[in-house]
Amino acid sequence: MFVRKVTLQLKPNVRAEFTRLMEKEIIPTLRKQKGFKDEMTFLGLDGKDAFALSIWETKESAENYVRDVYPTVLKTLTNQLENTPQVHVYELINSTPHMLAVGAAA
Repeated sequence: MFVRKVTLQLKPNVRAEFTRLMEKEIIPTLRKQKGFKDEMTFLGLDGKDAFALSIWETKESAENYVRDVYPTVLKTLTNQLENTPQVHVYELINSTPHMLAVGAAA
């Protein structure tokens, strides 16, 4: 399994709209992607700093999403963002809360 961590800096006073876009547009889009497993979004107490973790079955699934869908998702959030999000990809080596199988190779 692979995880994309997207770090975002939000404009002031966009918490409600950001949350609505995540719930009504972005997460439904993610659910349609081959290899998508889960999405978790975190918002700092200041309402400005946020990060999202999306979990993918394979590195290829995550890469396909980045190439084919992520540009549209980014456009959806343009009015909520202060700057370009930072993206990092990790290999998932364990997950207690979601009990995701990480494979025999891990």
